[in-house]
Amino acid sequence: MTTTAQRALRAAHRCGDVLNETLRVAPRSSNGEPRTEDAIRVGIMRRIAAARLRYCRLQALHDEVMLIVSELLTNALLHSGTTQITLRITAEEGTLRIAVGDGMPGAVAPKQAGAGAESGRGLFLVEHLVVENGGTWGTEDDGATTWCRLNVPTGQAS
Repeated sequence: MTTTAQRALRAAHRCGDVLNETLRVAPRSSNGEPRTEDAIRVGIMRRIAAARLRYCRLQALHDEVMLIVSELLTNALLHSGTTQITLRITAEEGTLRIAVGDGMPGAVAPKQAGAGAESGRGLFLVEHLVVENGGTWGTEDDGATTWCRLNVPTGQAS
């Protein structure tokens, strides 16, 4: 007798929560670097987001989402001084929304980094990717959450 395992078929695209995670991090002093284990969590969250995109069959946006997740999480880690960062990715009505909240109100805007600067280009990259994908981005809660919305490529939208 032969037994065959069958895998249930998933819908081509799941609506709703793709990912909703909270990272607990050590508070930073204004001039200190984040702890190594906190910085490593950005990469871990990026890998989890990639797996969730594959599971939800949204891998057409993989590269864009990986860069946006990295940049927004890193910004929150480096500039907020918070102890808790949330990452939420939702898919709804043909769009994918990525939101990173740090609970710390403040102004968030792309800036021009100097030619020799090693950092300072993150939000500029996010803005470029969002616009390139026909989306929008901004902040809410007085700047405590930075979000962006990307259009899901035709054929993958719900």
